[in-house]
Amino acid sequence: MAITTTTHLNFRGDARQALEFYRAVFGGHLTVVAYGDFGMPKELPDADKVVFGELIAESGFRIMAYDAPNQSPASLPPTVTTRANGMTLTGERFFVAVGGDTTEEVDALWARLADGAEIIEKYGPSQFAPGFGMLTDRFGVTWILQVGVGGSA
Repeated sequence: MAITTTTHLNFRGDARQALEFYRAVFGGHLTVVAYGDFGMPKELPDADKVVFGELIAESGFRIMAYDAPNQSPASLPPTVTTRANGMTLTGERFFVAVGGDTTEEVDALWARLADGAEIIEKYGPSQFAPGFGMLTDRFGVTWILQVGVGGSA
């Protein structure tokens, strides 16, 4: 029996834009289905929002996302994540970690994902990996990119 884990991100109206951005970063096949495609009347406010979104790349990268309906409870205020003295200081409950075998492949992902992002720790060599960096992207998702740690190496 094989077990897989896929990160599922919840958005408030910008899941489609986030998934399209992630496809530009990681490549792959994108599937996006709106609530209206599943039978919600097109005139309702959430009809054009994403009920199912999935990105699958040939590299093995996979992520899912959707837009929480307007009736959902309010989201928690965003927290600030910082790095100081080798420690990550955060109130966030999760990060998305992406690992790769080589600095070249992770360098390229970092360059694309960092567009419009808040850099928490600049990508480069670290004490535990040939490449490590941390950022919060333009959609508020915090990512860790690293070479050879937690990746396929």
